[in-house]
Amino acid sequence: MDWSRYRFRSLWVLPAPPADVYAALEQADDYPRWWPQVREVRRIDDRSGDVRIRSLLPYDITFTAREVRRDPAAGVLEIAMTGDLDGWARWTVTADGPVTHARYDQEVEVTKPLMRRLAVPGRPVFRANHALMMRAGRRGLRAYLRETRQAV
Repeated sequence: MDWSRYRFRSLWVLPAPPADVYAALEQADDYPRWWPQVREVRRIDDRSGDVRIRSLLPYDITFTAREVRRDPAAGVLEIAMTGDLDGWARWTVTADGPVTHARYDQEVEVTKPLMRRLAVPGRPVFRANHALMMRAGRRGLRAYLRETRQAV
């Protein structure tokens, strides 16, 4: 087993129409407004940007995200990631009655030297840190979507 490789899946159930959820998720520049652990997104060009995240652990993770797929009809947004994390991440947005499911899938290899050195003993902590980040993101997006709908 390569201890520096991770596969994550999260499902966010959101009380908003799929088009609203997709619109929010495709605006990566706005993530720092509603996702506390996404500290900075700097656009490079129309399809890529530099991202800096930090959760509970005392270090930043930075990577370049490059859009691979943007398919509103299928509800799919996918990026390739290079930097402290190499791999990909994908949002899949689907309707489920009165709510929307936003599924997040990610497969990455950690390249940040500190995280690689701590790969075996730190793995449970890294996974817990990711889970906390995803929970905060879900809460933040729910509030952001509520505020956006009230502003209209």
